[in-house]
Amino acid sequence: MSETSRTSGGDLRRLGVDIYAQWTAMWNGELALAEKIMAPDFTLRYTQANTEAFDGIRTPAGLAAVIEAWRRSRTELRFAAEGEAVVDLALVDGAPTGLVARPYRASFTGEDGETVARSGTDTLRITGGLITEVWSVSSGAAGRTFYR
Repeated sequence: MSETSRTSGGDLRRLGVDIYAQWTAMWNGELALAEKIMAPDFTLRYTQANTEAFDGIRTPAGLAAVIEAWRRSRTELRFAAEGEAVVDLALVDGAPTGLVARPYRASFTGEDGETVARSGTDTLRITGGLITEVWSVSSGAAGRTFYR
């Protein structure tokens, strides 16, 4: 029996949702996850304003360092997955490969003391069980949330 036939679509879906949850936890400060979930060489594609710092990052250590520095200036920022994940994974040579996409919510306390929330969507390309490419789009500073 092949590895593909022993792994159900539900198992791959759960795996994709778990990878996304770890991606989110990494952004919330669990920086050791970078070495666990990111490929040794990857590409980040961010469309948000002021995200140029991510353009040249290609290693897990580099990503963890930038997230750590970035979070120092945004200590209250919290990311959470929202909505349904879209998981399109298959086993290739025994390892999950494909795409995982999910909306997220970023929230923080604004200068007026009110909670500010913005939505975005991250799409993760998984190759051999590791994140090799990320596309990230958010509503930005003047944006809104997808979910209430």
